[in-house]
Amino acid sequence: MGSNLSLLTAAAVMSLTASSCGGPTELPKGANATGVPSAAPSAPPPELVPAAETAAPSASAAPASEAEPKSPCPEGMAFVDTTYCPDVELECLKKEHNKPNKIIICHEFAEQAQKCKTELRRQRYCIDKYEYPNKEGAHPPVMVDWYDSLQMCQEQGKRLCWESEWVAACEGPKKTPFPYGYKRDPKTCNIDNPWYQPVLKNIYSREAWIQDQELFRLDQSVSSGEMPGCASGFGVHDQTGNVDEWVNAEKNYEKSKWAGLKGGAWGHVRNACRPMTVSHEPEFTYYFVSFRCCADAAPDPAAEADPTLWRPPPQPTPKKHGAFSKGWTPKTRAPHQPSPPKP
Repeated sequence: MGSNLSLLTAAAVMSLTASSCGGPTELPKGANATGVPSAAPSAPPPELVPAAETAAPSASAAPASEAEPKSPCPEGMAFVDTTYCPDVELECLKKEHNKPNKIIICHEFAEQAQKCKTELRRQRYCIDKYEYPNKEGAHPPVMVDWYDSLQMCQEQGKRLCWESEWVAACEGPKKTPFPYGYKRDPKTCNIDNPWYQPVLKNIYSREAWIQDQELFRLDQSVSSGEMPGCASGFGVHDQTGNVDEWVNAEKNYEKSKWAGLKGGAWGHVRNACRPMTVSHEPEFTYYFVSFRCCADAAPDPAAEADPTLWRPPPQPTPKKHGAFSKGWTPKTRAPHQPSPPKP
């Protein structure tokens, strides 16, 4: 993890201050009334089904074991079948200009239906409920680049999420700007922790013990699912805050190329569903950068016939120059890690 490439990357990000990546992002813009997708021969996404159709079954209904269909996703993954707007307008009611990171942080959004500038599309896929290794109580690895993240997903028969898949899972059926609603809440997700000055030469040291000490000193992450309220309406945990997560970008950028970072880490940054950091190369590693995996849902001929169904592009598979890494995880709770929430 102390490769020359990482050292060059570290030098390029010496200006990183405060608590997390704050690079350029594609911000929502435009306005239009939100529509609904055209009728599909298969069952529509849950948020489009009238309440009368989702009423509790009568006593004569089949037993739950017979009535519940098998999930089209592997165990431990959330099934998402929803509509997604590629270009939205979000009305921010309370803004903050974060000078160190040169970003605008929104603390509260207007509670209104999502305004979509373009046509809605249907997205149907699977996403890990937790950050890698997708186990409640486990700890996501950091110091992994985009290539490392892709390899670890592929080892599980999965892939990295596309940015729209990550966002749709985060916004949930109600399409909220934060996974838990409209107001930024540091008590719900692991965000807004104090910033500690990193020593970059130690973060990227070739000496494992030096690197381990520095990463342990800086760590303010929590274990997967430790903050149970930090979950979207689809049951996907810890998307905003805790650690930044690699995704596939849906257009190329000058610096990050085909990659992006979503969610922000444990510091005082955007930590909302829509923003994406695109100021780091795919080779970038840092003490709060990690990932989660996605996968295609089991085929459904009826869904495939839906003209609004979005089909993700092929997974980017560029070759990595250098060795792959499994990243770094703390062996014990770090000194600055937030205390577990009280029951």
